[in-house]
Amino acid sequence: MSTTTTTPGSASAAVALSAVTKVYGRGADAVVALDRVSLDVAPGEFVCLVGASGCGKSTLLNLVAGLDTVSGGGIQVGDDARPGLMFQEPALFPWLTVGANVEVPLKLRGLPAADRKARVAELLDTVHLGDFARRRPHELSGGMRQRVALARTLALDTPVLLMDEPFGALDAMTRDSLHDELERLWTGRNAAGTPLTVLFVTHNVREAARLADRIVLLSSRPGRVIYETRVDVSRPRRIDSPEVAAVAADVTDRLRAEVGRHGH
Repeated sequence: MSTTTTTPGSASAAVALSAVTKVYGRGADAVVALDRVSLDVAPGEFVCLVGASGCGKSTLLNLVAGLDTVSGGGIQVGDDARPGLMFQEPALFPWLTVGANVEVPLKLRGLPAADRKARVAELLDTVHLGDFARRRPHELSGGMRQRVALARTLALDTPVLLMDEPFGALDAMTRDSLHDELERLWTGRNAAGTPLTVLFVTHNVREAARLADRIVLLSSRPGRVIYETRVDVSRPRRIDSPEVAAVAADVTDRLRAEVGRHGH
């Protein structure tokens, strides 16, 4: 494990944040959610954002996704590619089948019907749901619905994947299984020469240590980058391994100190 310092603004970064500030409201009622956040995420890198509730992690993800606008600073995503965004809830269309849900982004991209059918089958096989294409979301478990949501996000064929606590509502065993699944997909894409960059928000420090190449800790509001560490633990990892636990303990101590500093 080693502390890492980045030099934001690199032209080769998959995601480049330069002095990003976000303010809600005006005058005396203004709330500064993010204050001059600078961060580069390299192509193929898996970065986890952690911090206390309300520190601006999800706000930052929404800004990168283009769902909101910055109050100051700038954001560059690769070659202006639109990133895929996966939320904590799967947000599937209940009236559509599993296959039709995954097909939605492909239709929006204008792919021909035959190509869509083949791609849906490929994506569902990728997340081990090839036999469930004709099922409805209510017929699936929570973990299976999240697999569908992941397949639908991958259907965007974007090099940048944003994930906002996608496994936070799941039980420990299902979450651990999906950690394995996500790591397999991410590693496979990178090994194939089509790097998948992941920016992952979580409250779970152990989850961050399990998944990340690098963990970035944000301060309590307003959110600022106050600590970064590279996770030098070989893959595949286990969430209960001593090496992962040691990384998580270090980050947790720093997070506790930050929360204590603000009296939360």
